[in-house]
Amino acid sequence: QVQLVESGGGLVQAGGSLRLSCAASGRAFGSYAMGWFRQAPGKEREFVAGISWSSGRTRYADSVKGRFTISRDNAKNTMYLQMNSLKPEDTAVYYCAARGGSYASTDTNEYEWWGQGTQVTVSS
Repeated sequence: QVQLVESGGGLVQAGGSLRLSCAASGRAFGSYAMGWFRQAPGKEREFVAGISWSSGRTRYADSVKGRFTISRDNAKNTMYLQMNSLKPEDTAVYYCAARGGSYASTDTNEYEWWGQGTQVTVSS
């Protein structure tokens, strides 16, 4: 079993920055992939960024490329999402997720474990 706990959400003005953290526990993460997803009111949950735990290979949604950076600290079993140049359309509940294997899929159905989510609100 894997437990994921997000933190770091909050209210920020447009153009500002936030850093989200996802602390993972329960199993070794050598062969896992993890991702950040978000869900705005009335919309489906969507992929934001993903990372292979072993290789560090990353991928991003087009909407956040150049503004968001995903990273991980192997020693702390923690994943981060640095969000810069935030826009009102980035407002959503952000979730971290994990799946077995090294491929950071964009498909929510392929992730087995999920955190509880953290709210990010960007004001204009």
